[in-house]
Amino acid sequence: MTDDLSFEPLTRETVSAQIRAQLLHRINVGELERGTRLPSERDLADQFHVARTSVREALQGLVSLGIVERRGNRSYVAEHLPELAMAAPDADKRFVVELFETRRVLEVPIAELAAARATPAQRAAVREVAGRFERDMPIDEFRQLDREFHTLIAAASANPLLVELYGKVLDRLFRSETFDSLLSSEPNRAQVQAIVAQSVDAHRRIAAAFDAADPAAMSAAAAHHLDAVERHMVDDLV
Repeated sequence: MTDDLSFEPLTRETVSAQIRAQLLHRINVGELERGTRLPSERDLADQFHVARTSVREALQGLVSLGIVERRGNRSYVAEHLPELAMAAPDADKRFVVELFETRRVLEVPIAELAAARATPAQRAAVREVAGRFERDMPIDEFRQLDREFHTLIAAASANPLLVELYGKVLDRLFRSETFDSLLSSEPNRAQVQAIVAQSVDAHRRIAAAFDAADPAAMSAAAAHHLDAVERHMVDDLV
């Protein structure tokens, strides 16, 4: 059924979201019907003119959405598709909005509690991590340090349930293929570096409020940081 089905090669450095977009389009318009076996990773990589790792990431994204199923080592369009099979660019931005909405609900109150409850040792640890941020640091290094920074602050809230819940949100963020695609895309390089630079400044303000044991300033700094990053990711990245 799929022998005569072909895909358009990508015309710029690709991310898996672009591959996912084409696959989703073919599914949404019925060219790839429910239960249809997808071409192999090798065949898709040849048609898209990309490495197989990019195809694998795109397929994994569709698996996580319930649109594609794995049967053995082959991929099939799901027999029972979810009601919302989202087009990739809009879906990516929607995911960003939803994740930052979730972070805002949890992270701002956690930051306020942490500023009030932190021990001197915890304030010193956050101060040390904040001092390692650099405005021109590579995105991978920034993200690794960013997670350490936010994890330390969450621990200082002294609420194990909140820490556990927030840890799951951070896992969703730092293991997200959507975020990886947006942040590693070549067309987004300049915008991502600007986000890093602005985030470094924001982290220093957060750390200063934390070190000063000022819950109100901590809450305001955390909220401002989340609002700014979300705005740039939604408005500036492609």
